[in-house]
Formats: sequence, C-alpha cells, structure tokens
Amino acid sequence: MCIIYGGYFIFAFFIIEMNKLIFDSKFDCIVALNSKLPPLAFFIKYFKDTPIIGADGGAVQLFNLGIICDFVVGDLDTFHQAKIETFFQKKQIKHNPDQEINDFEKALIFANEQGYQNILIVGFHGGELEHTLNNWSILKKFQNRKNLCVYERGRYAIPLSLPFELETHFGEMISIIPQPFVKLSTKNLLWNLNNETLELGSREGARNVATDNYISINILEGSILLFIDARLPHCYRIEEKSGPDETRTHDL
Repeated sequence: MCIIYGGYFIFAFFIIEMNKLIFDSKFDCIVALNSKLPPLAFFIKYFKDTPIIGADGGAVQLFNLGIICDFVVGDLDTFHQAKIETFFQKKQIKHNPDQEINDFEKALIFANEQGYQNILIVGFHGGELEHTLNNWSILKKFQNRKNLCVYERGRYAIPLSLPFELETHFGEMISIIPQPFVKLSTKNLLWNLNNETLELGSREGARNVATDNYISINILEGSILLFIDARLPHCYRIEEKSGPDETRTHDL
C-alpha cells in the first residue's frame, strides 16, 4: 500500500498471519456429565492416567462402566441416591450446594481450581434438551478461560472466537455453528463464506466439507462452535500469530 502524506511516499506492508489450531497437547482432565458416556475401552485406550471429574450423576455413569473417578463434584443428589459413596474416599467428594449454577459449571470451576487447562468433556447431552442447551451456555461461558473439547461419537466440538488455520483432510466434515452470531470468512471449504454472517434463527453453517489439507476461518466478530473429527488423544493449543507492520518512507 502506498500513501502520499506530508511530502512523503509511505509504503506500508501489513503481514497478516492466522493463528494455528494445533492438536499436540495432552488433556489435563476429563469432565464426565450425567448422560451416555463412551465405553470403558475409550478411557483405557486413550486416558488411562488422566484425572476424571464426575459432575454428580456423571460419577454414577462412570461407576456403571467400572470406573471410580478421581473427584465427584456437584450438589450430589444423584450421587447419593446411587449409594456408592463407600467406594470413594472423603477427599474425592466435593460437595457444592449452590443452586444458581449447574453441576457442569461446578465441575469446570473445580477443574480451574486444580489448575487444569485442557479439558475433555464427555456426556454433554444432558438427557433432556434443556440440559443440553444449558450445557452449551456453560461451554460458551468458559470458552476463553480454558481449552475445551466436547467429545461425542468420534467428533470434537470446540468453542472458538479467534481466527485460525487448521490441518484437515480432504472431505472432512466441518460444521460451524454461530454462538449465537458470527461474522467470518473461510478458505478451503466446499461452501466458503466471505465476510458473511451466521446467526442462530437465521443462517447456520452445518456440514460443510474441507477441500484441502488445511482450512482457515477468519472470525471477524462473535464466536463459533466448531465441529471436526476427533484428534484423540490430543487437545488443541492455539499458536498465536501477529505479523509486524513495516513502514518505509521515501522523499517525494
């Protein structure tokens, strides 16, 4: 770009690099909610040594699989009804009676207190639709505090608000769900967007397809829930890029 200003040519070069979403990190913990969970083999194969937090009834679901979770967090009504306390040490049971927040949020608060940053969430569908939608709200509330991945049937759901590039494979299904609004541009999708808006109740971005070995999603406003194939056993990290602005001046 060249600008004439005050007797000078000003040449400005703007180097814009996208953040990279890289899947090479370990999960610090798993949060299990009170719904259908992956089978026992899933936990043994990928997460044998990863701490597990059962969000009240999530601890019961784990117990039914043959897993004693490391911590039980919540108001514990479902946990107590199951009468399995004798299998746990007192220090593992974290009672939080606050009725202003649900057990999922209590589990994330506890995970934060433990210093866990990369968190895998299983059992996200809360059995009833209102539970699932409320869980989505909690997910969005914590999206800028933690690296959160929801796992469901071989797929990840990841809340994001930064522009990024992501390695994919040709034909991978990519869904971009607005939370509840996003303005964005995309590259290397079958149906690309160019400074366009997605909004709940108006226009969504489900079931798009990658056309190359990487995609880029430039989020200009708002945030998304990104659905991709799971990268087990890895969590993502964001490699942030901020290109320098170079300016050169020449006499007119």
